[in-house]
Amino acid sequence: MCAMARPRKPLLSTDRIVETARALVDAEGLPTLSTRRLAAELGVSGPSLYNHFRTKDQILEAVADSVSAQVDLSMFEDGRDWRTALHDWAVSYRTALRDHPNIVPVLARGPGRRPAGLRLADAVFGAMVGAGWPPAQATSIGALMRYFIMGSALGSFAGGFVDDETAYDPADYPHLGQAHLLAEQQEKIDERAFEVGLTALLDGLVQQFQRVTGTE
Repeated sequence: MCAMARPRKPLLSTDRIVETARALVDAEGLPTLSTRRLAAELGVSGPSLYNHFRTKDQILEAVADSVSAQVDLSMFEDGRDWRTALHDWAVSYRTALRDHPNIVPVLARGPGRRPAGLRLADAVFGAMVGAGWPPAQATSIGALMRYFIMGSALGSFAGGFVDDETAYDPADYPHLGQAHLLAEQQEKIDERAFEVGLTALLDGLVQQFQRVTGTE
């Protein structure tokens, strides 16, 4: 009789390490990620990770870049006007950050050498210059959009209010009588605030573009 083959463990790969690390950060936050904990999640010994990543920081960079890779960039290539493209890209970018909020502090450092992050920056800058923005202003637009989108992902405005009506004594806070209701409407309020801010930002850029290009 032939001996039954032992079940094989899934091969350790860069993609598997990154996916597992991302899931761990999503579930428990950045402080919980260590090479020891990650190795345990993967069912391997710690040194096995070093065949793919030399340090924990390299793993975090790869996790951050995997989130940047989820951002849709097609709007910069399919003929949409620059304002529409910026709007649709910002929505896609924020969605990726909203789905992985715990990695935002790493992404906020900038793209560094991360390929997906650099492709993102290249797409935005190239689209703005291609639309007629001077390079200096195109750089500023990329920075401005990143500040706005990252900021919106770092915390929830509505979620920052407790749902205890007694916390808002009208003698002290006469205009916050409904503030205890904000938390239960967190997603709706935050989404609406993002869209209001994005619209105002883009409308302002349209006015600047008209002045820069003499198309007022």
